[in-house]
Amino acid sequence: MSAQSRPAIAMNAERALDIALPVCVFLGALGVWEAIVALKDIPPYILPAPSRIASTLIADWDTLSGSLWVTLRITFAALFAAVVGGVALAILFAQWKWVERSFFPFAVILQVTPIVAIAPLLLVYLDGGTAVLVCAFVVAFFPILSNTALGLASADHNLLDLFELYRASRWQQLIYLRLPSALPYFLGGLRIGGGLALIGAIVAEIAAGSAGQGAGLAFRIVESGYRLNIPRMFAALVLISVAGILIFLFFTLLSRVLLGRWHDSARSREG
Repeated sequence: MSAQSRPAIAMNAERALDIALPVCVFLGALGVWEAIVALKDIPPYILPAPSRIASTLIADWDTLSGSLWVTLRITFAALFAAVVGGVALAILFAQWKWVERSFFPFAVILQVTPIVAIAPLLLVYLDGGTAVLVCAFVVAFFPILSNTALGLASADHNLLDLFELYRASRWQQLIYLRLPSALPYFLGGLRIGGGLALIGAIVAEIAAGSAGQGAGLAFRIVESGYRLNIPRMFAALVLISVAGILIFLFFTLLSRVLLGRWHDSARSREG
């Protein structure tokens, strides 16, 4: 074995350990959970075992998968609207400071107002589906707006001086300098916004379910709670958690693909 290959093998082993360790801990926790339920003879309407949750997930897949599709459709529709609105407004902020001073306080107000308090109010004025979509949009909008605006304002001042020296227009500076500089910030906001869009959809669906409307996973949780079908509640919660993890992993992979090796954050993760 050559001396050059030893560091690569050690690095691969370390990466394999980083993946295997949390998986083993998670499987061990599930085993302890299963054993406690079996030894204590805990009824499923109080705490179902992981095996019971898995069997419920398989048996009720037709119902839960339809609700999962409803939740994901609302989540990604809200995230798309947040990306379009957040990036467009951030560009306006970067181009005209009076726009930022005029409208940024309203974005902060939307961010700091609890979505739990907004959702019932929106159900008064909007139908259930639209209210859930608006709630998911509200919570995903601010991270994308603030991160993109920060990225647009963080362009290298030396490069800005160079662009001005060559008489580049404001829009040329935006396209060729500010937008590439803002890409890592935007992708960071997108990872945050993706998870928050799912959270906003779930919170609004719970409010809509309490009002007798809705068909998403959160509505199934509320419905199962009323019927004391606790295994289905846990199965719906598992689907929500898996959906959130996959959304985060997707945008993390997207960040690595788009940033490649040209940005320090991507290079540090690969190293």
